[in-house]
Amino acid sequence: MRRIRAAAVGAVTLSLVLTAAACGGGSSGTSGSNAQPKTLTYWASNQGANIEADKKVLQPELDKFEKKTGIKVKLEVVPWSDLLNRILTATTSGQGPDVLNIGNTWSASLQATGALLPWDEQNFDAIGGKDRFVESALGSTGVQGKDPAAVPLYSMAYALYYNKKMFADAGIQKPPTTWDEVVEAGKKLSEDGKWGLGAEGSNLSNNIHQVFVLAKQHGADFFTADGKADFTSDGAVAAVKQYVDLMAKDKIIAPGNAEYAQNQSLSDFAKDKTAMVLWQTAAATFESQGMDKEEWDVVPAPVQSGKPGQGKGTNSMVAGINMAVFNNTKNIDGAKKFVKFMTSDDEQTVLNKAYGSIPPVKAAQEDAAFNTFALSPLRETLATSAAALPQVPEESQFETVVGTAVKELFADAAAGRPVTTASVKAKLEKAQQQMPKK
Repeated sequence: MRRIRAAAVGAVTLSLVLTAAACGGGSSGTSGSNAQPKTLTYWASNQGANIEADKKVLQPELDKFEKKTGIKVKLEVVPWSDLLNRILTATTSGQGPDVLNIGNTWSASLQATGALLPWDEQNFDAIGGKDRFVESALGSTGVQGKDPAAVPLYSMAYALYYNKKMFADAGIQKPPTTWDEVVEAGKKLSEDGKWGLGAEGSNLSNNIHQVFVLAKQHGADFFTADGKADFTSDGAVAAVKQYVDLMAKDKIIAPGNAEYAQNQSLSDFAKDKTAMVLWQTAAATFESQGMDKEEWDVVPAPVQSGKPGQGKGTNSMVAGINMAVFNNTKNIDGAKKFVKFMTSDDEQTVLNKAYGSIPPVKAAQEDAAFNTFALSPLRETLATSAAALPQVPEESQFETVVGTAVKELFADAAAGRPVTTASVKAKLEKAQQQMPKK
């Protein structure tokens, strides 16, 4: 699915980029300037089922913007597998777009390049003010204490989706709310070639999202307060082991899921092969795979005990897409007009309805379309119990090295090799050694 993108690649490239000043970018030639704002270039991330689906959603809105402002927007929808490397290349070559989408977890890493426009008070005022945006979404826009590097565009959160018929057939009366209940239900569901829970064991970003949340629930983080990698604390090790143990010890995840990286767990769910899946805004995907909305339901993602909340009650990372402007665009005024348009109340409603996501703009969230059974738990999660991934320049390297460690541990579990506290810690120690030294 579009929200679970491939893990951030090119960590070495990124570390080199962080040492170089951005040397150009934005519109060139006849693309426009502040004096003659004729054209903007826009790299949109792939949010729909495919590139063409995104064009069908976005082009009418871009035409609307052109009619309103006289500024034509040249659209390119970029696949997630290419997006980060395309952005990194643009920061050094100067041949970038005027406006672009970024995964919100990349905000701090890309902020450190100096290539993105800082959203100070003046710039936020130009698009209607910072207070229009939900606080949790703003928390994933760059390093705390610095002006944000981007503006929230689409918001998402994780939740637990479950197959109602499979639950009924197994005699399970209500969906689980804690991890112990997930395991208990999963064992009842894991029989006759069917499994309790799906996972994407080879998807590095998904691995990070899950273990980050579990670490919060164990009272830990993967970085210290001053931004140093801290992958081997007791809480971080316990989090990774708990996640992999869902396959290795509890045996509620199929061993084949260790190789999943392209949303196969959603396909299994839609085909009644897997009864539960932790995912972000999955309703549109289930519909596209032939599931009726009466066949499934969704509840907040599980916690260790009690109810979701902040701290140890965190049950999702703040997922989403941000909109950024290249610092050296020759059409800064037009770029800010476009960001204002895309984050306006009306456009936020149109776009987030189309993509099944949640508006990070407060007023747009009031629309009844975002108060459905499918979105209400996610909206509540974003408001009360989601946390931003570490907003540090090394975040993309963290996704790569720790995500890979979890992938390797899933491979061990699938092969029947023991997953012990010691083996988990050894993998995380190796990952920490690969991080830049501070």
